[in-house]
Amino acid sequence: MTGKTVAQRTYLHISCLETAGAELAAWVAEAECRAGVRRAEDFNVVRCDLAGGQIALLNYPTFFDEAFPALATSWLVDLDAGTVGYRTYADSQNPPILHRKELLLPADHPRREECAALTLACESIGLFDQPTRIGYRRQWLELVRERGYRIDGLALLPVGNDEGEGDPTVEGPAAALPVNETPVPDGQGGGWQAARQLTALVRYGLSAPIQALARHGFLDGRLALFDYGCGRGDDVRALTAHGLQAAGWDPFYAPEQPLRPAPLVNLGFVINVIEDREERLEALTRAWLLTETLLVVAVMLANQNAPRGTGFADGVLTRRGTFQRYYTQTEIRAYLAQALDEEPIPVAPGVLFVFRDKDAEQRFLMERYRSRRGPPALIPARIRPPRPERNAERLPEPARDRSAERYAAHRELLERLWGRWLELGRQPEPDEVGADLPALMEAFGTLAKALRFLSGQQDPDILARAEAARRADLLVYLALNQFERRRPYKHLEPGLQRDIKILFGDYGAAQQAALGLLFMIRDTQAIADACQEAAARGLGWLEPGESLQLHASLVEQLAPLLRVYVGCAAVLYGDYRDADLVKIHIGSGKLSLLRYDAFVESPLPRLIERVKIRLREQDIDSYLYGDNTGYPAPYLYHKSRYINEEFPRYPEQAAFEETLDALALCDLSGYGPNAARFDEILSRRRWVIDGFDLRRPDTGPDLDAPCGRFLTFRQLIECGETQSRTGLPNLPRRMESFDALQELAEQVLDPVIEWFGMIRLTYGFCSPELAREITGRIDPRLDQHAAQEHNRLGKPICSRQGAAVDFLVEYEDMAEVARWLAQNTPFDRLYFYGADQPIHVSFGPDHNRQVVRMVPTANGRLVPRVVKAGELTGAG
Repeated sequence: MTGKTVAQRTYLHISCLETAGAELAAWVAEAECRAGVRRAEDFNVVRCDLAGGQIALLNYPTFFDEAFPALATSWLVDLDAGTVGYRTYADSQNPPILHRKELLLPADHPRREECAALTLACESIGLFDQPTRIGYRRQWLELVRERGYRIDGLALLPVGNDEGEGDPTVEGPAAALPVNETPVPDGQGGGWQAARQLTALVRYGLSAPIQALARHGFLDGRLALFDYGCGRGDDVRALTAHGLQAAGWDPFYAPEQPLRPAPLVNLGFVINVIEDREERLEALTRAWLLTETLLVVAVMLANQNAPRGTGFADGVLTRRGTFQRYYTQTEIRAYLAQALDEEPIPVAPGVLFVFRDKDAEQRFLMERYRSRRGPPALIPARIRPPRPERNAERLPEPARDRSAERYAAHRELLERLWGRWLELGRQPEPDEVGADLPALMEAFGTLAKALRFLSGQQDPDILARAEAARRADLLVYLALNQFERRRPYKHLEPGLQRDIKILFGDYGAAQQAALGLLFMIRDTQAIADACQEAAARGLGWLEPGESLQLHASLVEQLAPLLRVYVGCAAVLYGDYRDADLVKIHIGSGKLSLLRYDAFVESPLPRLIERVKIRLREQDIDSYLYGDNTGYPAPYLYHKSRYINEEFPRYPEQAAFEETLDALALCDLSGYGPNAARFDEILSRRRWVIDGFDLRRPDTGPDLDAPCGRFLTFRQLIECGETQSRTGLPNLPRRMESFDALQELAEQVLDPVIEWFGMIRLTYGFCSPELAREITGRIDPRLDQHAAQEHNRLGKPICSRQGAAVDFLVEYEDMAEVARWLAQNTPFDRLYFYGADQPIHVSFGPDHNRQVVRMVPTANGRLVPRVVKAGELTGAG
């Protein structure tokens, strides 16, 4: 079969199907029928996995127009199971891309040569040397850029020193904006985006409430903070070190510091250590009196399986003799609401915001429920072609494009205005464009004229999508406000008033639409349909009828109904973004939040906390995992199911899982084995996890350690007459030899033993020292008994690599054993000497599957003859 083969899957362009063979043509026709699609119209590439009974129908709309076209849609048809899976990459900012297109085309295709030339250029600068970086657009463009090149049409060109700041590797608008970044003019957008110093602040080890303020954009330098009960002052020192206005007071560590009002007040882990209820209430009310904009309160949370100490008053005495009042999320929320007569907002486990400034509260809630997808990239303006040289043949003078010239002259200004327009989902008002307003007025006369000019340069469909997204965000916000039973605001924040008037007509209509959306979360079929649509867009892993599980960063891309479902749980618990995975239970009215250790950095993160939020009962259960909890921390297998191609290190994660699945070490379905069992299997099979790679260990095993399921390394090394006679250690010097013996045992010997029973090894690994003691005809350069050992010159003793053994199965016809082995194992070479003689078998990288029968001649010598497995008989 022609085509490009990757991991036993073959890719073909539809132009190859006529000559691909009758069997494949029938399979593709059946897949088309089951998926309800038509070639050329819906797909143009076919991926065949004949061994697995699967056909993927792939659509690359720009197959011939772009050097490395992106996948738009795919249908995966399992012909054996009769199932069809669908995935669209329409919204993906990092779709899979296609390389080596010439291999997918017929040999006589007119475009094959130019595709091959591009592949040759890529190979010449090493672009294909790192397979995990070439499969997805973002990683591929980064790699091209690192090599000092850019993609121009179907050509690969070096990047000059004077090229602009734009991404020089992109063929279209797809990568014009980083993921989840929206251009917002200075002073606009409400200031609710995370501050740029957030990463550095978090690295300082700030407390949970201060991190919550940073995460939601309050620590951008505009608002001063007062830390009521600052303890030793670690948070205050860290904030002031970053140039932020911060002060604190503590009755023990800083009693001399003045109590002062501030826009932000932190009451972090204070009221939970005060055993006197009246004093506890006094601390809360004093902090609230100091608050001008926002009070953040943090307490210790109770969980289902954490030890708490000895009961005392309404809390416990810890082992250190301190008092702790552990709250549930529901308890602390109710306590704050009663004490302050305000509705607190949970933002993290045990962390709640209480706003005194109601305009700030509305802006915060609106931004909290906004989808975080970046707006579509600005369509580049057309640039007038250069004038021809004087001596060149004169061509007709092109018409002057004054709009393009005007656009180019004010590009940066217009791009910021475009970004603001898309962010709002409506035309911005003069006070919403910030410092750019005077420049826009000077360039276009009025803001309205600038907007009209800009709309004439852009695709109206993009604006329609932005308006629909903003309308959905407002519906989610208004629906969740009703769920929270928050008291009506005396007035709406000005920007929100404009949004509602333009997008809904009036507040009553908006409220009615939001109420309808809120009531829909009880419709399990609507939830199921929304979950299925999310999975088709690459947003999580769907267990049909049961649940949708996805990374928390993907929630903002869900349909409004599911965002409301998750938001209702957040009203009870706090910000779901503190979790790694979100599990939407389709029929039970529950939502689970799961937090893992090193989720991004590890291919097998371990669960450390699980929170189950029961919406119908409005209650929460929390469980901890790991040391001192009584619950071992399980691994998360197949992490790539719950993230998508835009997630950091996704290609490496996918490659890791493909390798792990191919090894078939154990059954990873469902929850898979517990961590201890998996680690034991990994160690026994001689594999270690190194970052996102699976590799063999650097140290040799104990000789009595298992080698496969039935043998030990000692049995494979200390066997044979010569080794027994000489007593030579016969130990491999290279770790690769141990690995080769392991693979031989797992791939060949284990299946034989499982079918026929235990074998008797007559000759196994052979070191150079043992080879010198063996009398008779042996050829270490060919027989693979030397495994991966090297000679004195540092070259492999046997160029075939791998490993080999000779063995017998007592009371069995070795011809039958040899035939079964040849038909059922991925051996390299098999030598058959007779029905009652040991057979020689090897496993190596060539996977030659060559069967050789040793035939006696008239003078008694044995000569090799390559035969088919079925020709092996007991006859000599």
